Amino acid sequence: MYEYQVEGGFPIKGSITASGNKNAALPCIAATLLTREPVILRNIPDIEDTNVMLQILTSLGVGVESLGDHAWKIDAARINSANIPAQMSKKIRASILFAGPLVARMGKAVMQPPGGDVIGRRRLDTHFLALEELGARISTDGKFEFTANKLVGTDIFLDEASVTATENAIMAAVLAEGHTDITNAASEPHIQDLCDMLNQMGAKITGIGSNILHIEGVKKLAGTDFTIGPDYMEIGSYIGLAACTGGSVEIHGIRPKEMRPLKIAFGKLGIQWSIDGTTLTVSSDQKLKVNADLGGMIPKIDDAPWPGFPPDLTSIMVVVATQVEGTVLVFEKMFESRMFFVDKLISMGARITLCDPHRAVISGPCALHGEHLVSPDVRAGMAMVIAALSARGESRISNVYQIERGYEQLVERLQSLGAHIKRVEVK
Repeated sequence: MYEYQVEGGFPIKGSITASGNKNAALPCIAATLLTREPVILRNIPDIEDTNVMLQILTSLGVGVESLGDHAWKIDAARINSANIPAQMSKKIRASILFAGPLVARMGKAVMQPPGGDVIGRRRLDTHFLALEELGARISTDGKFEFTANKLVGTDIFLDEASVTATENAIMAAVLAEGHTDITNAASEPHIQDLCDMLNQMGAKITGIGSNILHIEGVKKLAGTDFTIGPDYMEIGSYIGLAACTGGSVEIHGIRPKEMRPLKIAFGKLGIQWSIDGTTLTVSSDQKLKVNADLGGMIPKIDDAPWPGFPPDLTSIMVVVATQVEGTVLVFEKMFESRMFFVDKLISMGARITLCDPHRAVISGPCALHGEHLVSPDVRAGMAMVIAALSARGESRISNVYQIERGYEQLVERLQSLGAHIKRVEVK
C-alpha cells in the first residue's frame, strides 16, 4: 500500500502536457474487438483503468503490444473467449464496455457486475435497455450474460443520457443489420472520439456531438491508427491547483472548444486563463473572488450532461471555492454520495455546509491546515491532493490507488511543477 505525504503552501509553477482522455481511451480499447484487423491507439494514459482494460483484452486471447510513447497495437483477429475474468470485471466500471462489442462480434458476453468508484448508485439499466432494443437477450442471475443470434438496428430512446450506455449502444449498433437512431444520447468529447475512431474504421455514424446519433450498420470494420484526445478533467484539475496555490501553469495539448464549459464555471470563482493555439496558461495574478449573479445573488456551479459542466469536476470546484472570497453553491446532481468527502475538507478548516447529498454551500477564503485524508474515489482524491497542497503544514493521503486510476504519474508531474509531495510505501 502507498500513501501521499504532502507539504502544503508552495505555489506550483511550470508547464505540462495534458494526458490522454481516460474516458475516451476506455471505450476505444473495447472497440478494438469490433474488427479482425490491427488497431493502433495513441495517447493512451498509463493508468490503472487502461491497464486493466488491456489485461482484459489479453485474457480474451487478443494480441496486445506496447509500441512505447503511450501507443498500443491491438490485434483481435482471434478472440478465444467471451467471458471476462471476474477479478478484472470487478476492478473497474469500464469493464461493462465490453458487452456491446463482444455481443456484436461473438454473439455473447459474460461478466460479473462491474466495480468502480463508490459515489452512489450507478445504474446499468440503460445499458440493458439499449442492447435489448438491438436484439440481445440478457440474464442477470448472479452474473451478466448477454447473448444474441443477430443484432438488428432500431430506434432507441435512452432513459438517461448515460455516457457508457451510449458507448455500448454505439459499439453494438455499428455492426447491427440496418439503421439505428440513438436519441437522448450522451455527447461528451470522449464519445465523439469513439465515434470518430469507428468512422475511421468504416462505420457510418452521423450526428456526432449531438444527442441524436444515426448509425447505418456495416458488415465489417477495418483497422485504424487513432489518437485519443486530451483529458479535460485532468486539465481542469491543474487549473484548480494553480489557482488554489497561487501558482501558474502552462498546459499544452488542449482542445480549446472543450474548455468552454469549464471557463464559465471557473469564471464564477474569478479564475481566468488565456489560450494560444493548443496551450492554456493560468497566471498567478488571479482575483479569487466570487462573481455574484445579477442582483448580488449567490451563484451556483452545477453539473449537467455535455455541453454542461462535467460532474467529474464538481469535487475539484468545491476545494477551489474554499480559497475564493465569497459564497457559492455547488450542486452535484448525478451521484448521491460524491459530496460526502467534504467532511474531510471541514476537518481541514473549510467552511462548508452540506445541505443534502447533492448540494454544498462554500464560504471562503479558508486557511486550510494539514490532515490525514482518505481518498474515496478518483476525483475526490484529486480534490484532496489540491486541498493538501493548498494547506498549511503536512497532510497524508491514503488509498491513493483510487487517485492513480485516473491520473498518470501524478506525483512525478506535480513534483515537476514544484509541489512538495512524495509517494511512500506504508505497511
